[in-house]
Amino acid sequence: MHKYFRTWIGMAAAAALGVVVMTGTAQDAHAQAGAGAQTPAQPAKQVKDAGEYDIYNEVIKDSNPLNAKKLLADLDTWTQKYPETAFKEERKYYYLQGYAGTGQPAKVLDVAKDLLSKGLDGLKTGLANPGFVLQTLFMTAANTAVLASNGAPSQDQLDIGTNAAKLLLDFAKEYFVPEKKPAQLSDADWATGRKQVEDAAKGALFQIALYPAASVLKKNPKDPATCAAAEPALGKALQDYPDSGQVALQLANTLLCQQAASPAKAQQALYEYARAVAMPLGPPTGLDADSQKKFDAYLQRIYVAFHGSDEGLPQLRDLAAKAPLPPADFKVKSKTEIAMEKEEEFRTKNPQLAMWMGIKAKLADTDGQQYFEGQLKDSDMSGANGAKLLKGTLVEGKPGCRSKELLVAIPLPDQTGAPVPEITLKLDAPLTGKAETGAEIQWNGVPSAFTKDPFMLTMDTDKTKIDGLSVTPCAPPPAKKAAPPAKKKG
Repeated sequence: MHKYFRTWIGMAAAAALGVVVMTGTAQDAHAQAGAGAQTPAQPAKQVKDAGEYDIYNEVIKDSNPLNAKKLLADLDTWTQKYPETAFKEERKYYYLQGYAGTGQPAKVLDVAKDLLSKGLDGLKTGLANPGFVLQTLFMTAANTAVLASNGAPSQDQLDIGTNAAKLLLDFAKEYFVPEKKPAQLSDADWATGRKQVEDAAKGALFQIALYPAASVLKKNPKDPATCAAAEPALGKALQDYPDSGQVALQLANTLLCQQAASPAKAQQALYEYARAVAMPLGPPTGLDADSQKKFDAYLQRIYVAFHGSDEGLPQLRDLAAKAPLPPADFKVKSKTEIAMEKEEEFRTKNPQLAMWMGIKAKLADTDGQQYFEGQLKDSDMSGANGAKLLKGTLVEGKPGCRSKELLVAIPLPDQTGAPVPEITLKLDAPLTGKAETGAEIQWNGVPSAFTKDPFMLTMDTDKTKIDGLSVTPCAPPPAKKAAPPAKKKG
């Protein structure tokens, strides 16, 4: 599972400290036996002899403060010497402590399965001590969470842990009542103890719910096929924990992992990242404050990278806070889509300019000369339905009067500075006067020559194929002065 997902190892240890202090179970064997005397129908349990009494006392001493290795050794001795005992259930409870203390969660669950086989009422009857019941349920739930986080639990083990966690939530309600509070504990400590226990139970259930996806992702969390296989399990976890920032985060990671094969997954990932950082902070199902801050910044980076700007991000955050999954019509446009839409809009509003930009880009490319020779040269470049294909600004006529060539620039909408000629219109006959420069003209023609440096495309055309061309009479040449009459010789 993702490194920012909480495991419940540390939380279980912290809660266990509080539980152990509150239950205060370090009593001698006789006291333990007396605690089991509930009713005449249920007589007090008794050790068989002094030998069992002594070894039982050693087990109790090993358990508080916990010396797990010695506890297990003494329990094995007790089991070997006294396989049959009135304290079978208590002995199983101490085995739970020993296995939990030595980091053997699978063995904890093996023992817990038998202890929980008769349900909560059976557990309370068998152990009698409410503190033992509480810790049995707690250790079972917590060690299932450990196994689900770091191991490969069987379905049977997950079921045992699920059962224990649910029973723990129920039992905490009757255990942590004001009238049962130890005198040495404050009301605040008693309330804290209950919260620790309930958080551990909820955390175990949460970790168990995450396990199906975690077990798949463990193979390769960056492989698209693996991510696709884990997605349904995370979807199920999100149904069970719709307000979990952790589940939303892991689902987002899994969706983003698939974007190369399924581009639409990237949009869904953006939604789930926004959901993850909008959910409540803290355990058992939320991100911690540092992680939420980190992934909020990450969301902004990938949103801008995908969309091209942060426009719409506040609206995405608001939308994601309302539901665990995006609505059916949810969409964040990619910067490629936005660019294509802008290009299409530009083509629609400026068809002639867009046509020229496409031609120029190909001519300016490394194989521009080949493009000219193979596709443009001698081709009839005319607009559809009588329209003119290209439009530009007349910069100069050559010569200035009765021009045979017209130099034309096609400036971009936001271009500044003097327009630079890029096209030469070579006329079939000279103009009858002087072409008005600066006028906007439109034309059809036939490309006949091209040079890349300096860039110039020559097109053959005639006056009938040019719209907007204004010609004024050329100024008459200055009159020549008459030569003075020759003087007669005398």
